[in-house]
Amino acid sequence: MATQTAARNGTLVHKVSEALRKSILDGAFQPGDKLPSEARLTQEHGVSRTVVREAVAALRSDGLVEPRQGAGVFVLDPISFAFKRTNPMVDSERIYTSLEILEARTPLEIEAAGLAALRRSPAQEEEIFEQHAAGIAGRNDGKAWSEADIGLHLAIAKATNNPLFATFLEMQGKAIIPQTGQVIETDEGGEVAYRNLLIKEHERIIFAISSGDEQGARDAMREHLKGSLGRYRNLLREERVRHMARLQQDSEA
Repeated sequence: MATQTAARNGTLVHKVSEALRKSILDGAFQPGDKLPSEARLTQEHGVSRTVVREAVAALRSDGLVEPRQGAGVFVLDPISFAFKRTNPMVDSERIYTSLEILEARTPLEIEAAGLAALRRSPAQEEEIFEQHAAGIAGRNDGKAWSEADIGLHLAIAKATNNPLFATFLEMQGKAIIPQTGQVIETDEGGEVAYRNLLIKEHERIIFAISSGDEQGARDAMREHLKGSLGRYRNLLREERVRHMARLQQDSEA
């Protein structure tokens, strides 16, 4: 009887973890979003709390979620999941991958900003401002912010009137904006403050584009992406410090 119960729980754990994994990879939960509470997941999936905990533990081992003491379970950058499957020996894969994406984006988006300042049509300029306004309105909502952030960068790429710029970004999907949910601050106020900083950086870019200031647009985009790279490198250092602290604690246990 005990064996049958264990087997049943194992099947349910797999079912719940796969359902949550699909939601994350499909974008229903964005990086930085908080998963529903344990009680809510128990009710939604019709399973016990034990099953939910084990399902979340499976997602954590895959690098898809991160429990934060006293705050809940938060979604990480889903690109790490695919990267982990193809590069199982690489450490800190989520952060390294985000850095690699930003490094690849930097020269492309600097050029895109300059070309957009020269080539944008009135309709394309309007789209850029609309996406920026959507980001301001959605700064308190992780999903709305992420969509607007992606939309703004794509709108600038499209305003180059060279379709390859937008094609490159579209190929990366949601991973083109990997910073969401990975700022050092873990409280809600810190997250919003971080987005307010990005909004100011975005403003400098779009006003330069609107003014037809090619060099100004390039410089503003360079500073924006340079700032993101710096924040990610700081995050990587923080991760290394935490890892060393965990190793020290384990050795003393």
